[in-house]
Amino acid sequence: MHRTPQDLLPGSLDVLILKSLQGSARHGYGISRWIREQTHGVLGVEDAALYKALHRMADKGWLSSTWGTSELGRRAKFYELTPSGAEALKAETNTWRTFSLAVHKLLETG
Repeated sequence: MHRTPQDLLPGSLDVLILKSLQGSARHGYGISRWIREQTHGVLGVEDAALYKALHRMADKGWLSSTWGTSELGRRAKFYELTPSGAEALKAETNTWRTFSLAVHKLLETG
C-alpha cells in the first residue's frame, strides 16, 4: 500500500494552521479552505483534527479567538496568531525546512 501526502499531514498540521493565520484571522472552515487552496487540493484537513489542533494551540497561547460573522452570514469563531504564535510559526517553519531539506538530500542520494 502506498502512502499519500495526506497521510503525512498529522505531523505538519500545526505549522500549516499557524501559516494560514499569518496576517489575517480566519474561522475553521476558512483555515481548511486556505490549506486546500494553497496546496492545490493535495492536502485537506478533517474537521475533528482541525478543531482539536486549534484548541490545543489556543491552550498553548499561540492563538486567540473572537466570535464574528462568516462570509455566509453565520456565527463563527475567528482565530488569530498571538505574539507567541508568531514565534511558534518561526520555530515550526525552521524545523520543517531543516527536516524537508534533509529528506530531500537523502532521497536524491544515488
